[in-house]
Amino acid sequence: MTAVVLALGGLVLLLGGAELLVRSGTTLAGRLGLSPTVIGLTVVSVGTSLPELAIGIGAARSGNGDLAAGNIVGTNLVNLMLVLGIGALLHPVAVDRGTRRVDLPAMVAVTLLLVLLTLGGALDLLGGLVLLGAAAVYLVLVLRRGGEGGEEDAGSAPPGSTPVQALLLVVSLALVVVGADLLVDGAVEIAQGLGVSDAVIGLTVVAVGTSAPELVTMVVSTLRGATGLAVGNIVGSSVLNIALILGVTVLAAPGTTIGFPAEVVGGDLVLLAVATVATALAARSGSRVSRLEGAALVVGYLAYLTWLLVTRF
Repeated sequence: MTAVVLALGGLVLLLGGAELLVRSGTTLAGRLGLSPTVIGLTVVSVGTSLPELAIGIGAARSGNGDLAAGNIVGTNLVNLMLVLGIGALLHPVAVDRGTRRVDLPAMVAVTLLLVLLTLGGALDLLGGLVLLGAAAVYLVLVLRRGGEGGEEDAGSAPPGSTPVQALLLVVSLALVVVGADLLVDGAVEIAQGLGVSDAVIGLTVVAVGTSAPELVTMVVSTLRGATGLAVGNIVGSSVLNIALILGVTVLAAPGTTIGFPAEVVGGDLVLLAVATVATALAARSGSRVSRLEGAALVVGYLAYLTWLLVTRF
């Protein structure tokens, strides 16, 4: 009963926080002369990736590197296939020129880099430093873009002073992160009660739970017509989950490595690389992710989830 209450309470905080996040993020972007996509790629994507960071550090320090690895790979699969797919089903998701030229190639690059770094079955300190270097380069490229993007939703949010909107953005991120944490705690407790293994929990329950901020933000943004912030959040989170979150996780647990089991490297991580390349190509070819492509992403994720539960439950 307690687990159910935690999960429901977390969901309520997520919904309220996401609504406030979209409003304040879009307004702040207009007042600072930045595009909503840039806000999504930086502040929002870092904020909504905090649950992954907390889980990764906790898992690494407790010696459960498999959970940390599974969480990141599973979360990115959820972001690209389920979250983006649902958003495209609601409304075709437009992708601006800056995202097509910089962010999508960066997303593909860091994913392939992770594949190379984990071929030996683990991510060590050197690999973590390489990933952090990639994160720094990416963030510099994003910030140099400034107000590029030209999304139609720029500056469309209600008025408000810059300090107030910045404070609201921080509050909304806190609500989203706390809500996700409660949701994950409740869901994991329920899953453990059903006898589900840690590896499957990391790739499914925890991955979907820590992607809840991106999912709710995507749905709310799409319904409000603020797709720039939503796309920035998804792409930015996908890049930073690998480059920044995994990098910091390795450094936060000195002397340990993040284990990538053979089934993850040869299965889940390969699927992530394929999904990342396919999504990038689809978005670049038509400057948007269509409803048909969104449906394919969602069906693909459901098929993966079914395979995962059948083979590893």
